[in-house]
Amino acid sequence: MNSNLGTDSSQLSRRRLLAGGAGLLATGLAGCLGGASGGSSGEMNTNTDSDTSGDGPVVVASFFSFYDFARKVAKDTPLTVKNLIPTGLHGHGWEPNASITREIIEADAFIHVGENFQPWADRAIQTLKDDDVDTQLINVREGVELVELAASLDPEEEGVGDGRGQDPHFWLDPQRAKQSVDNITEGFVELAPEHEDTFRENAEAYKTEVLDRIDRDYQQIFDNADRKVVQLAAHNAFQYLGVRYGVEMRPLVVNLAASGDITPSDITEAKRVIEENGIKYIGAAVFETRRPAKQLLAETSVEAYYPVTPYAGVREDWVENGWGYEEIAYNINMPTFEVVLGNKSPDEIELDGWNEQWRNFE
Repeated sequence: MNSNLGTDSSQLSRRRLLAGGAGLLATGLAGCLGGASGGSSGEMNTNTDSDTSGDGPVVVASFFSFYDFARKVAKDTPLTVKNLIPTGLHGHGWEPNASITREIIEADAFIHVGENFQPWADRAIQTLKDDDVDTQLINVREGVELVELAASLDPEEEGVGDGRGQDPHFWLDPQRAKQSVDNITEGFVELAPEHEDTFRENAEAYKTEVLDRIDRDYQQIFDNADRKVVQLAAHNAFQYLGVRYGVEMRPLVVNLAASGDITPSDITEAKRVIEENGIKYIGAAVFETRRPAKQLLAETSVEAYYPVTPYAGVREDWVENGWGYEEIAYNINMPTFEVVLGNKSPDEIELDGWNEQWRNFE
């Protein structure tokens, strides 16, 4: 991709023509992205970061975590970074409507999470290739060492994973997340080489000042825990934390899909884990149904559930507060792990109003 894509008038004109519906591309992408029958609920999250009037290159991201990483790398440059995930929705397990078509076509680069994780993104990428649209593709998963799926994974599930029995949720491990920051950085250098020094300085600062600090603080939480088992009323998205910090993560939904069904045997197994480990508190996924957490609350000795998230989406108040990966780690996941591991009581969490807001949240 040429480095002057942000200002090349012929390139922009072609994208505007395509976005307006000309030719087969708009029709094909609209079909691939769900069309009128496949629209998403919730409002489009139009979070952007740009230090200019919008004259520079535009980058769109298919997943919140990597939108956040990208905006940190792009700080103090003309790049505009946009998140395609609507506020309030999980990062996978949904089908966007045709409005996404224009976003991707008009963008100079598309950040995605690799194959077999977001089927809509895979179809969009294939259509872009088939129709020779030169939007730059940035695969954040390239070069990342993935872990094998848990033995309890449902062998019949489809639509997530890399197709070789490996877990794609690598970004929960702050050290593995660094590789995605590097991938974004290299993509941005290719897109706008005149800002290479700024991209690289921003990326290095984020990795050392933020991701390394998150890693140390997570390590301290898990090292301080007497119990090494966590019960989560959530899908199987947290194994990288278990692998990184030596803790057994017990998801209620044992497959990788956030919309996965909960079976009676899943509930029975969770009850066994809770009883055998004397668990008083469990984690519940912010962007998934709370019904199973409430069932465990009613049928076991569990006293309360608290929030966890794999950084796959954002609430409206998080957007208003400018929260990203870092803020969600410190305000949502870390305090919950302190509580569910027994390190602290809910009242000992030193965040104003945290227990009142998140105890058995709706």
